[in-house]
Amino acid sequence: MNRQFREIMDQLSEEQGSTTAEFAMVTLAAVAFAGLLISILSSGDVRGMLMGLITKALSL
Repeated sequence: MNRQFREIMDQLSEEQGSTTAEFAMVTLAAVAFAGLLISILSSGDVRGMLMGLITKALSL
């Protein structure tokens, strides 16, 4: 039983830190995607198109 426990603990210690690195990469990707969306949605052409869609939807 102790041998199996030690083997499991050894395997877990090798993976230590990988979750934190994965979390950091996902967070970085989400921030980059949010920045891209903000830059696209704040452009004049897209803003005009969205306002046209909203105005049309509300006038029904």
